[in-house]
Parts: sequence; C-alpha cells; structure tokens
Amino acid sequence: MKAIEFTRPEVITMIDLPDPPAPGPGEALVRTHRMGICGTDLSGYLGKMPFFSYPRIPGHELGLEIVAVGEGVDNIQVGDKCSLEPYVNDPTTPTSRKGHSNCCPGVQVLGVHTDGGLRPEWICPAHKLHPGNNLSYDQLALVETLAIGYHAVIRSDPQPGQTVLVIGAGPIGLAVLEFLRLHDINIIVMDMVESRLQFCREKLGIDHTIVFNPEGSHLTDLEGITDGELADIVIDATGSVKSMSTCFEYAAFTGRVIYVGITTETLSFPHAPVFHRRELTLLASRNALPADFGKIITLIAEGRIDTDIWITDRLAFDDVPAEFAAFTDPTRGTVKAIIEI
Repeated sequence: MKAIEFTRPEVITMIDLPDPPAPGPGEALVRTHRMGICGTDLSGYLGKMPFFSYPRIPGHELGLEIVAVGEGVDNIQVGDKCSLEPYVNDPTTPTSRKGHSNCCPGVQVLGVHTDGGLRPEWICPAHKLHPGNNLSYDQLALVETLAIGYHAVIRSDPQPGQTVLVIGAGPIGLAVLEFLRLHDINIIVMDMVESRLQFCREKLGIDHTIVFNPEGSHLTDLEGITDGELADIVIDATGSVKSMSTCFEYAAFTGRVIYVGITTETLSFPHAPVFHRRELTLLASRNALPADFGKIITLIAEGRIDTDIWITDRLAFDDVPAEFAAFTDPTRGTVKAIIEI
C-alpha cells in the first residue's frame, strides 16, 4: 500500500506500507477518501510547526469510510462516512477528566505527533470518529478546520452587539468567521492580502475589512469603523509573532484577546501602557472538543454553513510529492485545497 510521508522539512516521499491488520478492540479500519490541507500541514512541510516530528504521514482533516470495526465498537458501523477528531488524549489525566481532552498534557494529534490519514487504509481509535452520512467526503474533511474556529468562538464568548475583530483570513480565520456569523455581533476582518478580504466580503458577507499596513493606517481604519471604541474581542488567527505581540492595541478597554494561531517564537508586549491599563483578558484556544464535531456536522447538514465556497483547489494523491509545495505560497489564493485519495 502506498502512503505519503513528510520525510524531513521540504522533502515528501511516496513510501510503501504493509496492508493494515484487522481492527482490535475499540479500533476501526478506515479508508481515506479526502484530506484537507491546512496550515499545520504546510508548516509541517516547511519545518515550522512546533509539534511536528519526522518522518510523518500527515493528514488530520479527513473524510473517511468505515471498512471494519473491532470488538466493543458501537458508535459507528461498516459503511458509515465519518469525520475524524484527531486529538488522541489520555482519559485518565486530570485535564481530560475535567472535560478538556483538546489540551490533555500528552495529547497526540494524528498526522502531527503520530501518523495520520494520507494513505488509503489505516487503523484509528473508533471513539474519535464522528459519523456524518448526510455529508459528502469533501464536507467531512472540512469539519476539523471548522471545529478549530468553533472552539475559538466559544472561548471568545461574543455577546450581542459586541464588535469582534478577526486578524488573519486564512483557513482558521475563515473558520472563526463561519461561527461568528451565527451571532448578533459586528464583525471586522484584517489581513495583509486584499484578495482574502475580497473573499470575506463576497462569499461570507463581511461588510468591514481592513488591509494591514505596516505604517499603521490600519489602526486608524479600525478606529473609524468603531467610532474610536476599538474591538470588544480580538481573535488572532495569524500565527505571526509580530501580529500576536501587537494585537492588544486593537482591543477596547476590558476587551478579550484570543490566540487561535500558534508560533514557536517568544511573544513580548508592553504590559502597563495597553494590557494592564485596559484590563484586557488573554486566552489561548487549542484544538476542539468532541461535542464540537457533532455540532458542526449538524450545522452543515442543516445548510447553515455553506461548504461549497471553501474548496478552491484539488490535488490527486499521486501528485502530492511534486505539487504540494505550491500551496505554501500565500499569494496563490487558495482557501482550502483537498487531496483526493
């Protein structure tokens, strides 16, 4: 069986694997139909993902088919179409027992810490599979990305009438926007790339967008949109150390700042002039919770999330070694690329 491996940074290899065994107790044999390419995969390819180890079979945004199930598995059955919750946690840790399986100290993300789904068939934990038989494999491959955004919105806790600024209109920022749109709030998006902001206006109906300007005019634009009050909530989805260190200046007094992007670099920011003076709250948002997946599958099935606008590029399994690198170019205009297995 062929599989695709990130052998080391910027090196992709087509490798041979033995066919997977029959699933054991609590396991499922799955067939991968679709894999979404996300920022984690791109950072892993480039060697910039802090949790990524090599060699690694990537793939955690997946549309899967259940081929066989092991003893004791009752949440899925053969033939089901599923999305994968790729965060394998230790249920005995205090963090997991408190309901925070997304950030269990020893959590292993499939496709990041351990091998993922960029292969035709493989064994995975059955309790991490979420059936969505009314969805397409394309849609199921989008659920994990959307779950990251959903969890960040839950963390930010927007209230009616508040103003929320999302920094970064890449896939995670767009996932955040999908769920912010379900609230009675004022939404503003900031990005360096005008084409991404155009997508937000035309496809997501976001009225207020701001082009980041290193000279600082973007702050003036934000003040103009908010009548000088700035944003009650700032969600930084960039993963940029510069953005994450300076985004506090966009927050209103008593505002909240949520990091959903991640960086390997050390962050620093002035405490007294902005953070302390405005009595701001800083939160991190990592991964997503099991219930988030079922919620998103339901929202897609009900038509409340339009997934058709997301997929802008497709890539055949055999073409990944030669063509994957092209998606690291932010000017390409890709919203979401899907690998077809």
